[in-house]
Amino acid sequence: MFKQWGILMLASVLLVACSDKEKGTEEVNPVDDTIEEVGEEVVETEEEVVLPFTAPFTGVGSEKELTQRPILVTINNHPLARPQSGIAKADIIYEMLAEGNVTRFLAVYQSEIPEKMGPVRSARDYFVDIARGLDAFYVAHGYSPDAQSMLSSRVVDNINGMQYDGILFERSRERKAPHNSYISKDKVLAGAEKVKASMEITKIPRFSFFDSFEGIKIGNPVSNFSIHYGAGSTFENEYTYISDEGLYERETAGDLTIDKETDKAVKIANIICMEIPHKIIDSSGRRQLSLNDGGRAYIFQAGIMKEIEWENIDGILMPMENGVPAKLVPGQTWISFIPTNPGLEEMVTYLP
Repeated sequence: MFKQWGILMLASVLLVACSDKEKGTEEVNPVDDTIEEVGEEVVETEEEVVLPFTAPFTGVGSEKELTQRPILVTINNHPLARPQSGIAKADIIYEMLAEGNVTRFLAVYQSEIPEKMGPVRSARDYFVDIARGLDAFYVAHGYSPDAQSMLSSRVVDNINGMQYDGILFERSRERKAPHNSYISKDKVLAGAEKVKASMEITKIPRFSFFDSFEGIKIGNPVSNFSIHYGAGSTFENEYTYISDEGLYERETAGDLTIDKETDKAVKIANIICMEIPHKIIDSSGRRQLSLNDGGRAYIFQAGIMKEIEWENIDGILMPMENGVPAKLVPGQTWISFIPTNPGLEEMVTYLP
């Protein structure tokens, strides 16, 4: 857990068997039993080492300053796209509805960029709005008409598989289109250079993080909860708190959420459910989301659930508590967008 927080707990054994010269004492004659032999106990201490820098999106300590501009990638969450690649290394993952009851992920990479990300899927206008708020370099493959207009106008720096399929984006033979488009770290950086986009961070988010365990346990104990998108189980997400790790694991439709590249479970420090107005705007079921007005939210962390709020602060959707940014447990955060109709109470269920 402390590794998660960027604090390394080092156990050092101090062996204090110094030379007599160093101690400034007379030499002890080993055969003279009239001189009492004095020894010093072995002392075990723990030293708390705080790393000099903190990752702005995760709160995890770092030995170097992290100046990478955030990269936002639309990740496919169709059942045929699971398990996804690179999601375990994302700093933040947003989950939200596209058309129908199908959700997509927006994965934010800043502290670390994985070697492979995907499957990459198409953009929506509210995806672009989130990228703009984060001042992120945006990666997608395809777009809705409104998103295409925004991307063509360079509302955000971006690359898209519609222009770079087979050049920057690669198709996997293991899956069928549109669930098989991937991009690598090197190709993202090459794409940024191609469109002359700076990859230095210019906007530091105001996320706030706990620096100790104090205060985290204030709230309602909740060890398991579910988020239901739609009537079936295809997009039903269940989160379980692993108390000895201080983190959550996630299942969708009964399958553990893993990263395809490591075959290991994704570990999550915070899950935030933000209630946001959704409106269907065309015959294809495309949606309009109101991302500016703020609203109600739930936060799950360290086995605790609290009712909080969210606000749009300078373009970034921020969890808020008592008028200030809510403190997060350092690590990966998932943010689920919940339509106000049916709302938090209907879509999010939890048990103590």
